[in-house]
Amino acid sequence: MTDVHTPEQRSRNMAAIRGRDTKPEVRVRSALHALGFRFRLHRKDLPGKPDIILPKHRTAIFVHGCFWHSHNCRYGRIEPATRSEFWSAKRAGTVERDARDAETLSKLGWRVLIIWECEMKDGEALTRLLRNSLNQQSSGGRMQQKP
Repeated sequence: MTDVHTPEQRSRNMAAIRGRDTKPEVRVRSALHALGFRFRLHRKDLPGKPDIILPKHRTAIFVHGCFWHSHNCRYGRIEPATRSEFWSAKRAGTVERDARDAETLSKLGWRVLIIWECEMKDGEALTRLLRNSLNQQSSGGRMQQKP
């Protein structure tokens, strides 16, 4: 199947995709704020520039889009019909980089929490996920990292 857009239109569409202050990221920040957590955004001095940092809890939160980060859900398993080799390599590189950044952060003493875009469809479920993950972390348990 060929692309329904011209190369120029597709380029404009792709260029408009933001890397920060996305709707999923804003949802997570709103939920954290409602739970009483205070945070910092996009610390450039940390590996992977985590989307959200909870300095008091030494927790780095990444908000991942299912497609871009190849989540194992129906949205993340979509394979583009055009330039499939390019997209496959690009997404594989993103997964490798994510794993490397999470490992480096862990070695630096940070806990890493990954929130997937598909987990944000239900606001109450997102709030429960954050509360459970962060309460588990503050009680000394190991933070769960979702694949």
